[in-house]
Amino acid sequence: MVKKMEEIKKIFAQEKTTEIAASLLGMYLEHDTPNGKIAGYIVDCEAYLGPEDEAAHSFSMRNTPRLAAMYQKAGTIYLYTMHTHLILNLVTQKEGFPQGVMIRGIEPIKGIEQMQINRGGKTGSALTDGPGKLVAALGITKDLYGQSIFSSSLHLVAEKSRIPKKIERLPRIGIPNKGIWTEAPLRYVVAGNPYISKQKKNQIRPDHGWR
Repeated sequence: MVKKMEEIKKIFAQEKTTEIAASLLGMYLEHDTPNGKIAGYIVDCEAYLGPEDEAAHSFSMRNTPRLAAMYQKAGTIYLYTMHTHLILNLVTQKEGFPQGVMIRGIEPIKGIEQMQINRGGKTGSALTDGPGKLVAALGITKDLYGQSIFSSSLHLVAEKSRIPKKIERLPRIGIPNKGIWTEAPLRYVVAGNPYISKQKKNQIRPDHGWR
């Protein structure tokens, strides 16, 4: 059953961050750009659980100007730069409770030619199978920091969402030396989708993992 936007907002308002991460899989993420609409389905994301999560930027309630958006209301867009790449995160809890979900991969659907231009000619799964890659492909810029995923030029279109056949939980990527948080299964993926980071070819399904 296709979710409506009211249902998505309710999920952000009432559910745990881990449940929100799972619910985001299959959501249609669209960006209105000067070069037209660019969009894809979310297929790979990671939950970050704030104060107790040693891998989270807001671990121990750390709060700096760079982290200001993490302390805003659910649905706020939190962007940061890692190794020169801009990374997209969505705040998942009420104001003052800094938890969020990093978007790691999308399956391109609309504006694919523009995505390829944005990514310097990349094609296939390499186009959007990583957090920095999808941000570049979608043409996301820092001016979206602190805006809402429900009302900004970057937004979710609930009516166009798809339903995964199977959701897999995996350890997050690039979280070394964080004790139990290194192996915690806080990564959620659409099983069999080719746009998942570090996906093996023999795991890809012809239907890309959709119902």
